[in-house]
Amino acid sequence: MLIKTKAIVLRSFKYTDNRLIVDFFTLDCGRVSAGITVSNSKKARFTKNLFTPFTILNIEIDVRQRTSLQKLHEASVAYPMTSIPFQVEKTSIALFVTEFLYHALKGEQANKALFEYIEDAIEWLDLADSGFANFHIVFLLRMSLFLGFMPNIEDYSVGDLFDLRGSTFVNTIPPHRDYLNISESALIGTMMRMNFRTMHLFRLTRANRNRLLDILIIYYRCHLPDFPELKSLEVLRQLFS
Repeated sequence: MLIKTKAIVLRSFKYTDNRLIVDFFTLDCGRVSAGITVSNSKKARFTKNLFTPFTILNIEIDVRQRTSLQKLHEASVAYPMTSIPFQVEKTSIALFVTEFLYHALKGEQANKALFEYIEDAIEWLDLADSGFANFHIVFLLRMSLFLGFMPNIEDYSVGDLFDLRGSTFVNTIPPHRDYLNISESALIGTMMRMNFRTMHLFRLTRANRNRLLDILIIYYRCHLPDFPELKSLEVLRQLFS
């Protein structure tokens, strides 16, 4: 079936000298992969740069259920980036987020709300002049809502522990190791008050930011099977003193 849809590039890797395998998260089809022939010629139908991770495209793709690699017919940029490819901090965030999404969205079906959340987040980061040091923290936390395991903070009381597996606060130690101590559990409430527009008001040290990121990665591993180590994580840890 030939479908016109928006797509976010999650990963692109070289398969042969002139052929790429590209993974997309699309508005209408969810996660799809395509084998694409590219060229540097001005007359080329597709160029390699078009499939840079984090790029938002308009595509026309032939989706067939029993085929692992779909056939891409058309692709054009839906949102031209103005800063992400040209600022080291934003580029590093984008590399981390797309690596995270590549693994977090495996097998994800069409989900309009989730797609629009990711699309809006990319555009917000691209347009932000400053105050984006906590972007990846807020992005991961808020995305858990769309995947069905956003932390429940309604029953929080001072002194509670946060059960990472149960996504809730408890007043007794859970029968497993995946929980936060009292002080780190209190940070969950702070994180929940953040959004992209207010996160600059929360002053976090690099150490605090990295610890919150570690907690979120552990949290996702509790809820998503076989979630791997992220190669881009160490680069991100060095940003934003």
